[in-house]
Amino acid sequence: MNAVMTLNDHGYRSGKLRTTREVEYAAFSQVTRMLRQSAYQADNISTIQAVQKNTELWSILAFDLAEPGNSLPDNVKAGLISLAGFAVRHGQAVMAGTAAIDTLIDINLSVMRGLRGEGSA
Repeated sequence: MNAVMTLNDHGYRSGKLRTTREVEYAAFSQVTRMLRQSAYQADNISTIQAVQKNTELWSILAFDLAEPGNSLPDNVKAGLISLAGFAVRHGQAVMAGTAAIDTLIDINLSVMRGLRGEGSA
């Protein structure tokens, strides 16, 4: 998410590569932390940056889900792509000052629980 990242950010830790789920979880965790730490105001730089990172994350996820080689079941892919579209639109509404950032946080936390196997996303 930052221009300069450590080797740990690229999946290296104690000589092991992170699983895809671990990398995805870490990305959602970082963005969700940014959303939580933002000022919750549409015209605040921390909110703008957090919503932008959230939009980038969901856009990357949607692109990956649409790739022919993605092995998730079609119904799961469709649901997540739909959720990505909602997250992007809701982020725009947050930036317009017409929606609360809490919804984005809740969505991300739900996905994180799913990645941890604590329930479906």
